[in-house]
Amino acid sequence: MAMNKRQGPLAGIRVVDLTLMLLGPYATQVLAGFGADVVKVEPAVGDGRRSLGPARHAGMASQFLNMNRGKRSIVIDLKQPRGREVLLALCRNADVLVHNSRRAAMARLGLSYEDVSRVNPRIVYCAAVGFGENGPYASKPAYDDMIQGLCAVPALQARLTGTAHYAPFNLSDRICGMVFTQTILAALLCRERTGVGQSVELPMFETMAEFVLSEHMWGQTFVPPIDGMGASRLFERKPSPTRDGHLCFWIGTDAQCASLFDAICMPELKADVRFRERAQRNRNLVDFFALVNGVLATKTTAEWMKRFEAHDIPVMPLHSLESLMQDEHLKAVGFFKHTGHPSEGAMMNTALPSKWSATQPPDPVPAPRLGEHTVDVLREAGFDPSEIDSLAAAGIVTCGK
Repeated sequence: MAMNKRQGPLAGIRVVDLTLMLLGPYATQVLAGFGADVVKVEPAVGDGRRSLGPARHAGMASQFLNMNRGKRSIVIDLKQPRGREVLLALCRNADVLVHNSRRAAMARLGLSYEDVSRVNPRIVYCAAVGFGENGPYASKPAYDDMIQGLCAVPALQARLTGTAHYAPFNLSDRICGMVFTQTILAALLCRERTGVGQSVELPMFETMAEFVLSEHMWGQTFVPPIDGMGASRLFERKPSPTRDGHLCFWIGTDAQCASLFDAICMPELKADVRFRERAQRNRNLVDFFALVNGVLATKTTAEWMKRFEAHDIPVMPLHSLESLMQDEHLKAVGFFKHTGHPSEGAMMNTALPSKWSATQPPDPVPAPRLGEHTVDVLREAGFDPSEIDSLAAAGIVTCGK
């Protein structure tokens, strides 16, 4: 897909994407979804996520397919001097270069911000790194498990269950990936206003530490501290069992709590000093949920849904992964898309959730095969067919099918 055929709010923006695995590809897939031309630069072995998950063909596993839609793949051996020259040629007409490698690795490749900005002073050079450069962890590698651990996610789980375990999805990679997208877009906006490119770094550790501590710093927010750490309500927050499933409901105000007691036919609890006001309820959450859940277990989820909705109490059922795929709302809004992939056949994809009145992005094209767009991208960068053949013969680039 050529850049000039793209639509969406980022049409006309070209991103040279050196990121691999999850955090960076998740961020750049959002950019591609908004219409940016994302050129995914891969080593000859491909992004490691090409082999993670079920697959019909080697190198096209489910996790790669779900994180790299809308991108174009080019294979360059950046360890060869000529490969570096090819990458810099791509950067001359790019708006953004994105990477998630360690600073020393980019410097060894001759692809630091100083190197890249020499060929394109307007480029926005965005790096997702593990740790800020001024701390003792600066040179350490960072992966989701390690960042979750450093940011106390397993410790928080242990307070709930007695066992330290990670969140059952790549929490740090995905949260930092979303913030990385925001960072890239903010840097692009600044470039458009000032005409000046710059280097921007997003450290995973500090980003996730802020995410966790903004809720759980609690009494340590004040100097000196006025309470311990950990937002107390969050440790008692769990779906309530019904006779045939679970109910997820929210009681935020005193009026909603009074409505809840009416819904479960226990209006006398409205006068109980333990539950009458929110501050008191938060101090007595164990007793509160013991009473409420004891009643909820006597009826089905559907019965309680009807009663809660009649009393204007925010409520939803608890989905499994399987039932989520069958959710009536997601079906009604066209969230799931049946698509066809040139090599992988029939597939299920998720739609871009946002709606735009003037620049609605189209449904993304499928994730690319390894090196599928090498020839097209090099031609756009000014390489003639004989040069491309020479680069391929030398193993500097790989031209996929």
